Amino acid sequence: VTNPSEILISQREDQLSGISIASMMEGNRPLLIETQSLVSTANYGTPQRSSNGFDLRRLQMLLAVLEKRGGFRLGTQDVFLNIAGGLKVEDPAIDLAICASIASSYEDLPILPSVAFAAEVGLGGEVRAVSRIEQRISEPEKLGFKKIYVSKFNLKGIDSNLFGIEIIPSGKLEDVFQHLFN
Repeated sequence: VTNPSEILISQREDQLSGISIASMMEGNRPLLIETQSLVSTANYGTPQRSSNGFDLRRLQMLLAVLEKRGGFRLGTQDVFLNIAGGLKVEDPAIDLAICASIASSYEDLPILPSVAFAAEVGLGGEVRAVSRIEQRISEPEKLGFKKIYVSKFNLKGIDSNLFGIEIIPSGKLEDVFQHLFN
Protein backbone atom coordinates (compact mmCIF):
# COMPACT_ATOMS: atom_id res chain seq x y z
CA VAL A 1 0.00 0.00 0.00
CA THR A 2 1.61 3.24 -1.09
CA ASN A 3 -0.39 5.47 1.26
CA PRO A 4 -2.42 3.84 4.05
CA SER A 5 -3.99 7.19 5.00
CA GLU A 6 -6.01 7.16 1.77
CA ILE A 7 -7.53 3.80 2.72
CA LEU A 8 -8.41 4.84 6.28
CA ILE A 9 -10.39 7.90 5.17
CA SER A 10 -13.73 7.17 3.58
CA GLN A 11 -14.57 8.75 0.29
CA ARG A 12 -18.04 10.15 0.79
CA GLU A 13 -20.24 12.27 -1.38
CA ASP A 14 -22.40 13.75 1.36
CA GLN A 15 -21.14 15.85 4.23
CA LEU A 16 -22.24 14.15 7.42
CA SER A 17 -22.04 15.45 10.95
CA GLY A 18 -19.94 13.52 13.46
CA ILE A 19 -16.96 12.82 11.20
CA SER A 20 -13.48 14.28 11.63
CA ILE A 21 -9.98 13.41 10.49
CA ALA A 22 -7.08 12.98 12.92
CA SER A 23 -3.40 13.11 12.06
CA MET A 24 -1.76 10.47 14.24
CA MET A 25 1.50 8.58 14.47
CA GLU A 26 1.73 4.82 14.18
CA GLY A 27 5.34 4.15 15.18
CA ASN A 28 7.36 6.48 12.96
CA ARG A 29 4.72 6.83 10.28
CA PRO A 30 2.09 9.56 10.18
CA LEU A 31 -1.44 8.36 9.38
CA LEU A 32 -4.73 10.09 8.83
CA ILE A 33 -7.68 8.30 10.38
CA GLU A 34 -11.37 8.99 10.40
CA THR A 35 -13.18 9.33 13.71
CA GLN A 36 -16.94 8.85 13.62
CA SER A 37 -19.27 9.93 16.43
CA LEU A 38 -22.99 9.61 16.90
CA VAL A 39 -24.70 11.58 19.67
CA SER A 40 -28.41 10.98 20.18
CA THR A 41 -30.98 11.37 22.94
CA ALA A 42 -30.93 8.49 25.42
CA ASN A 43 -34.37 6.90 25.45
CA TYR A 44 -33.74 4.16 28.01
CA GLY A 45 -32.59 5.73 31.28
CA THR A 46 -28.83 5.72 31.67
CA PRO A 47 -27.07 7.04 28.55
CA GLN A 48 -24.85 4.61 26.67
CA ARG A 49 -21.16 5.20 26.01
CA SER A 50 -19.62 2.95 23.40
CA SER A 51 -16.22 3.06 21.74
CA ASN A 52 -14.61 0.97 18.98
CA GLY A 53 -10.86 1.42 18.57
CA PHE A 54 -10.45 3.98 21.36
CA ASP A 55 -10.16 3.61 25.14
CA LEU A 56 -13.62 3.94 26.71
CA ARG A 57 -12.24 5.60 29.87
CA ARG A 58 -10.50 8.25 27.80
CA LEU A 59 -13.72 8.82 25.85
CA GLN A 60 -15.57 9.33 29.15
CA MET A 61 -12.91 11.83 30.23
CA LEU A 62 -13.26 13.77 26.95
CA LEU A 63 -17.05 13.77 27.37
CA ALA A 64 -16.63 15.25 30.86
CA VAL A 65 -14.34 17.96 29.45
CA LEU A 66 -16.87 18.75 26.70
CA GLU A 67 -19.62 18.96 29.31
CA LYS A 68 -17.71 21.12 31.83
CA ARG A 69 -15.49 23.26 29.58
CA GLY A 70 -17.38 23.19 26.29
CA GLY A 71 -20.92 23.68 27.55
CA PHE A 72 -22.30 20.61 25.79
CA ARG A 73 -25.12 18.86 27.68
CA LEU A 74 -24.12 15.25 27.07
CA GLY A 75 -25.47 13.79 30.33
CA THR A 76 -28.73 12.75 28.66
CA GLN A 77 -27.18 11.69 25.37
CA ASP A 78 -26.01 8.32 24.06
CA VAL A 79 -22.50 8.69 22.61
CA PHE A 80 -21.02 6.19 20.17
CA LEU A 81 -17.46 6.50 18.85
CA ASN A 82 -15.84 4.50 16.06
CA ILE A 83 -12.32 4.65 14.68
CA ALA A 84 -12.72 3.76 11.01
CA GLY A 85 -10.65 0.95 9.54
CA GLY A 86 -10.72 -1.22 12.65
CA LEU A 87 -7.66 0.44 14.17
CA LYS A 88 -6.99 0.53 17.90
CA VAL A 89 -5.58 3.99 18.63
CA GLU A 90 -3.68 5.07 21.73
CA ASP A 91 -2.14 8.27 20.38
CA PRO A 92 -3.48 11.18 22.49
CA ALA A 93 -3.11 13.46 19.45
CA ILE A 94 -6.51 12.27 18.21
CA ASP A 95 -8.29 13.81 21.25
CA LEU A 96 -9.11 17.04 19.41
CA ALA A 97 -10.51 15.17 16.40
CA ILE A 98 -12.72 13.10 18.71
CA CYS A 99 -13.99 16.18 20.55
CA ALA A 100 -14.68 17.88 17.21
CA SER A 101 -16.57 14.85 15.86
CA ILE A 102 -18.69 14.63 19.04
CA ALA A 103 -19.47 18.37 18.91
CA SER A 104 -20.27 18.04 15.21
CA SER A 105 -22.73 15.22 15.85
CA TYR A 106 -24.26 16.97 18.87
CA GLU A 107 -24.87 20.17 16.90
CA ASP A 108 -25.59 18.26 13.67
CA LEU A 109 -23.10 20.45 11.82
CA PRO A 110 -20.66 18.72 9.45
CA ILE A 111 -16.93 19.41 9.50
CA LEU A 112 -15.48 20.11 6.07
CA PRO A 113 -13.71 17.00 4.72
CA SER A 114 -10.58 19.10 4.01
CA VAL A 115 -9.95 19.76 7.73
CA ALA A 116 -7.66 17.70 10.01
CA PHE A 117 -6.79 17.80 13.72
CA ALA A 118 -3.63 16.99 15.70
CA ALA A 119 -3.70 17.84 19.40
CA GLU A 120 -4.27 16.37 22.83
CA VAL A 121 -7.05 17.78 25.02
CA GLY A 122 -6.43 18.40 28.71
CA LEU A 123 -8.87 18.35 31.62
CA GLY A 124 -9.10 22.14 31.62
CA GLY A 125 -10.25 22.16 28.00
CA GLU A 126 -6.81 23.24 26.85
CA VAL A 127 -5.47 22.16 23.47
CA ARG A 128 -2.11 20.56 24.26
CA ALA A 129 0.98 20.14 22.11
CA VAL A 130 1.94 16.75 20.67
CA SER A 131 5.22 15.30 19.39
CA ARG A 132 6.37 15.22 15.75
CA ILE A 133 4.04 18.00 14.73
CA GLU A 134 5.82 18.62 11.41
CA GLN A 135 5.04 15.06 10.26
CA ARG A 136 1.47 15.37 11.50
CA ILE A 137 1.05 18.55 9.43
CA SER A 138 2.80 17.19 6.32
CA GLU A 139 0.58 14.10 5.98
CA PRO A 140 -2.74 15.93 5.44
CA GLU A 141 -0.94 18.48 3.29
CA LYS A 142 0.24 15.66 0.97
CA LEU A 143 -3.35 14.47 0.61
CA GLY A 144 -4.69 17.91 -0.31
CA PHE A 145 -6.22 18.99 2.99
CA LYS A 146 -6.73 22.74 3.38
CA LYS A 147 -6.60 23.23 7.20
CA ILE A 148 -5.22 21.57 10.30
CA TYR A 149 -5.98 22.51 13.91
CA VAL A 150 -3.02 22.18 16.28
CA SER A 151 -2.02 23.48 19.69
CA LYS A 152 -0.63 27.00 19.66
CA PHE A 153 2.20 25.63 21.81
CA ASN A 154 3.33 23.37 18.95
CA LEU A 155 4.19 26.32 16.72
CA LYS A 156 7.21 27.53 18.70
CA GLY A 157 10.23 27.14 16.45
CA ILE A 158 8.20 26.06 13.42
CA ASP A 159 7.98 28.19 10.29
CA SER A 160 4.35 27.67 9.25
CA ASN A 161 5.09 29.38 5.91
CA LEU A 162 6.95 26.22 4.86
CA PHE A 163 3.66 24.34 4.69
CA GLY A 164 1.01 24.63 1.97
CA ILE A 165 -1.79 23.90 4.45
CA GLU A 166 -3.40 26.50 6.70
CA ILE A 167 -2.29 25.81 10.28
CA ILE A 168 -4.82 26.99 12.84
CA PRO A 169 -3.27 27.33 16.30
CA SER A 170 -5.62 26.98 19.26
CA GLY A 171 -5.25 27.18 23.01
CA LYS A 172 -8.71 26.06 24.14
CA LEU A 173 -11.51 23.85 22.89
CA GLU A 174 -13.91 26.79 22.75
CA ASP A 175 -11.54 28.57 20.32
CA VAL A 176 -11.58 25.54 18.03
CA PHE A 177 -15.37 25.24 18.09
CA GLN A 178 -15.93 28.96 17.48
CA HIS A 179 -13.61 28.88 14.48
CA LEU A 180 -14.91 25.54 13.20
CA PHE A 181 -18.66 26.09 13.45
CA ASN A 182 -18.96 29.88 12.80
